Amino acid sequence: MVTQAAKDTCFSPRQTLLCPGGRVLDLRRPQVMGILNLTPDSFYADSRLGTDTAELLRRAEAMLAAGAAVLDLGGYSSRPGAEHISEAEEKRRLLPAVAAVRQTFPEALLSIDTFRAGVAAETVAAGADIINDIGGGELDADMFETVGRLRVPYVLMHMRGTPQTMTQHTKYEGDIVTELVRYFRDKITALHRAGITDVILDPGFGFAKTPTQGHEILRRLDELQVLGWPILAGLSRKSMVYKPLGLAPDAALTGTIAVNTMALLNGARLLRVHDVAEAVQTIRLVSNTFSPSSS
Repeated sequence: MVTQAAKDTCFSPRQTLLCPGGRVLDLRRPQVMGILNLTPDSFYADSRLGTDTAELLRRAEAMLAAGAAVLDLGGYSSRPGAEHISEAEEKRRLLPAVAAVRQTFPEALLSIDTFRAGVAAETVAAGADIINDIGGGELDADMFETVGRLRVPYVLMHMRGTPQTMTQHTKYEGDIVTELVRYFRDKITALHRAGITDVILDPGFGFAKTPTQGHEILRRLDELQVLGWPILAGLSRKSMVYKPLGLAPDAALTGTIAVNTMALLNGARLLRVHDVAEAVQTIRLVSNTFSPSSS
């Protein structure tokens, strides 16, 4: 009989996450997650791959060569006001892509950006390693149970509403970082019960948060470390970067490097980005400056 103490040990926060096929995501040092959007309507035009498999593989190869530890494939645009698509259409975009990338790059770590349990199950069966859920289990009641059964790492993000309505849910009664800590603690308890042993926390920059709120969270990101789990920062070319600068997303690379540097200094262990080489260089310089023995 497994004791409660043994169960608690199994679910203790850890920085080395176990993936299918014996693959491992080691977040004891910061890593980069490269974004591969299989959508025609993502907010950053240069990231839109659609269903062009040749271009997908070319970009995946470039990201891996540049140092990406994870490739994050998404078939549903989550930008504010994005068009809602069916689960069947999301699978149509994702499944051939996952199979192609897995066959071409058998050692790569593949993450799936989805809030649907059915998509999670089929993409893991096709070769995916990690589920990156913008809904935190709120948009599909079967997600936690499904991921627990799949036994893959899970990215738990904070969002209110849906991608279509989240801009209407930016008013918080109390302190926003306190709200995040409370949300994550409650969700981690539910994940524990579902048997999910490897978790990454994503505060959800730009999801039901104004640019001002995003900067507040970034400034205090280190407060989320009290939870013990590794933190993902998804800041790449978002409105909290380009709007204060009076720019468009395609001109926001320098700003992205700046906010990613702040995130690293405040404890982020995984940077989700469109521009992998620049993020890898940022990590190397920050690590060399503040943790020279590990660079």
